[in-house]
Amino acid sequence: MKTIQTKRQGRRRVLVLSCDDVPATPLPATGRQAGIDVGIVSFATTSDGEHLDNPRWGRAAADRLATAQRRLASAQRGSNNRERRRQTVAARHRKIANQRKDFHHKQARALVAKYDPVVVGDLAIANMMRRAKPIADVENPGQFLPNGARAKSGLNRSIGDAGWSGFVSILRAKAEDAGRIWIEVNPRHTSDGCEKCRYADPKNRVTQAQFACQRCGHCAPADQHAASNILRAGLALHAQTA
Repeated sequence: MKTIQTKRQGRRRVLVLSCDDVPATPLPATGRQAGIDVGIVSFATTSDGEHLDNPRWGRAAADRLATAQRRLASAQRGSNNRERRRQTVAARHRKIANQRKDFHHKQARALVAKYDPVVVGDLAIANMMRRAKPIADVENPGQFLPNGARAKSGLNRSIGDAGWSGFVSILRAKAEDAGRIWIEVNPRHTSDGCEKCRYADPKNRVTQAQFACQRCGHCAPADQHAASNILRAGLALHAQTA
């Protein structure tokens, strides 16, 4: 045992233990390998075409959460009633987080049990969730052009709701515990680069769901194609470092 901590989560307390020299629990080799591409429509897609549905926990609980937040806003500051309502809002946020984490653990365990190696894209998620930059209207000083901020905000909420960063961290921990080969690759051109002729162009991603190479005509489901590119890049990287 290295450290012991207690954390308060609303009306509950959680005990957090950290240990050194924890024995691994390796799993037998499967002979299967996969690249994994995370997304919004499908939470994750593997290079062999398996899709994990996105439960969208935050969206499913949005109405109940908004109601609780409105009731909190109407309560008198400093009152016992406000404190009870604040705890209700916190409990609903905590439930969403627990549902998300439970899903991440279950899906990560299933993937680790099925594949060896496991390859993922090393996404800069914090950069992906930055707000859209304002675009000044040079013809009208002090005015700004449409910059898609509303759509970007919706995308940011969806990314946060999916919890990609937490999922990848859990997946990595389970892969290492199971003795799997874990590979992270640069995601550049994995979504718009053709796996057949290697031609990369944003126009190759003709829709959110479909990839069509503008040079060789190769067509494939977009998410599965990206996962295949991730796997190919991961195997090449592993061969260089082996």
